[in-house]
Amino acid sequence: MHLCSLIHHKRCIYCNKEVLYIDTLLIIIAVAAVVIFSVLSFLLGISYRKKIAEAEIGSAEEQAKALVNDAVKAAESKKREILLEAKEETHTLKAELEKELKERRNEIQRQERRIQQKEETLDRKVENLEKKDETLNRKIKEAEDVKEQVAQTLQKETEMLEKLSGLSAADAKEYLLKNMESEIRHEAAMLIKEVENNIKDESEKRARNILSAAIQKCSADHVAETTVSVVNLPSDEMKGRIIGREGRNIRTLEQLTGIDLIIDDTPEAVVISGFDPIRREVARVALEKLISDGRIHPARIEETVERAKRDVDNTIKEEGEKATFDTGVHGLHPDIIKLLGKLKFRTSYGQNVLKHSIEVAQLCGILADELGLDTSIAKRAGLLHDIGKAVDHEIEGSHVEIGVDILRKHKENPEIINAVHAHHGDIEATTPLAFIVQAADTISAARPGARRENIETYIKRLEKLEEIANSFDGVDHSFAIQAGREIRIMVKPEKIDDDTSIILARDIVKRIESELEYPGQIKVNVIRETRAIDYAK
Repeated sequence: MHLCSLIHHKRCIYCNKEVLYIDTLLIIIAVAAVVIFSVLSFLLGISYRKKIAEAEIGSAEEQAKALVNDAVKAAESKKREILLEAKEETHTLKAELEKELKERRNEIQRQERRIQQKEETLDRKVENLEKKDETLNRKIKEAEDVKEQVAQTLQKETEMLEKLSGLSAADAKEYLLKNMESEIRHEAAMLIKEVENNIKDESEKRARNILSAAIQKCSADHVAETTVSVVNLPSDEMKGRIIGREGRNIRTLEQLTGIDLIIDDTPEAVVISGFDPIRREVARVALEKLISDGRIHPARIEETVERAKRDVDNTIKEEGEKATFDTGVHGLHPDIIKLLGKLKFRTSYGQNVLKHSIEVAQLCGILADELGLDTSIAKRAGLLHDIGKAVDHEIEGSHVEIGVDILRKHKENPEIINAVHAHHGDIEATTPLAFIVQAADTISAARPGARRENIETYIKRLEKLEEIANSFDGVDHSFAIQAGREIRIMVKPEKIDDDTSIILARDIVKRIESELEYPGQIKVNVIRETRAIDYAK
C-alpha cells in the first residue's frame, strides 16, 4: 500500500477545516521496525564482543601457561640451589660437630687422667696420714707416760716444798692470791688516780676560768637578811597604845593582817611574827605609819592597813619590774613580774630570794656567754628558777614543782621549764641551759656570807658528815672543818695502804653525795701516816 493512501484529509466538525490524520497501522509498523533494528544491532554487538572476549581469553590463557611454565622452571632452579646450600651447610655442621666431639673427647680424657692422678695422690696422702696417726698415737702414749712421771715428780717436789716452807698448797695459793690482789688493787688505784688527775687537770682548768670570770663579773651583797621583822618604837609608852584598851588595837591589827605582834620586855621594839612574808611586810608598814601618825584606834588601823596593802602591792610591782630591767629580761607576763616582786620579801637560809634570783640570772648570762650559748634565754631561766618560792607558803608542794606549774601555765620556753625543774636534781637535765642554772644557783648560794643556817641544822650536818666517814673500816678519826666544806679523815696505816686510801676517798664521796644535802661541794681529805718512834738512852 502506498504511504499516501494511509494519509487522509478530513474536515473538522467544529471549525470546518481539513485535518491531516495518519493511519494507526502505519505507526505500529514504524515502531516495530525501530525495535527490530535495535534488537538486531544489539545481537550483532554481542556476537562481536563475544568473539573479541574469546580472543582475549585465549591470549590470556597462553600468557598464563607461559607464566606457569616460567614459575615452574624458576622453582625447580631455586629448589636445586636450596638443596645445594642445605647439603653444604649440613656438611659444615657435621664437620664442626665432629671437631667439637673430638675436643670434648680429648678434654674428657685429660680430666680422666687428672682424676686418676688425684686419686693416686689421695691414696699416697691417706697412706701418709695413717703413718702419722700411728706416730701420733705413739707420741701421745709417750706424752701420757711423761705427764704421769711429771705429776709424780711435781707431787714429790710439792711435798718437799711444803716441808721446806712450812706451808701447805692451799696456804701457798692463798698467799699468791693475796699478792696478786694487792698488785691489782695497786694498779687499779694508780689507774683511778691517773684518770682522775687527767680529768681534774683538764676540767678544773676550764671550769675555774669560766667560774672565776663569772664570779668576778658579778657583784652582790654579802650580808644575809633576817626573816624576823622588828619595828622600833620611839618609847616604851607606845606599846600600851599599840595594845589598846583591853587589847582591841593589837587584836584588830592581827585580824586584819593575819600576823602576830610580839610585845615583850624588849626595850623600844615590837617583833612581827608571821608565816606569810607579804602579810608581815603589810603589818610592818601599817604599824610604822600608825606609830608615825600617833592616832591608834580600830578604825584608823583598818584604814592604815588598807593603805599599807596598796603600798606593798605597788612595791611588789616596782620590785618585779626593776628585777627584769636589771637583768635585761623582757616580755614576761604581768603575773610573773608580780611573783618576782613578792620574792623581795622571801628569804632562804637568810638570803633574799629576789637578790639571789637576780644574781643567778647574771651568772647564767655570763656562763652562757663563755660557752657560746643564748644569754637572753639563760638570764630568763636564772631569774625564774626560784619563782615557786613566791607562793610556796600558799600552795602545797615544793617550790620547784610550783614554779614549773606556773611557767607551764604561762607557756614559757620548754628549755627554761626543764632548767627550772632540774636545778635541784628533781629530774634529769636534758639541755646545757639546765647545767648552767645549776652551776649559777650553786655559786650564788655557796659564796661566803650568802646564806646562814641555824646552829642546830649546822651541827647536825657536821655530825652526819663525820658519822659517814667513821662508818668505813680502817678509819681512825674524822674532823669536819671549813664550816662543813671539808672533812679530814685519819686512817689506820696498818689496815689502809696508800692505794686503798684512794678507793676509800671515792667511796666516802659517793656516800656523802647520796645521803647529805649541802650547798656547794665538800672536800674529802684522807690522811695516812706512819710514825716510827724510838728513844736514845
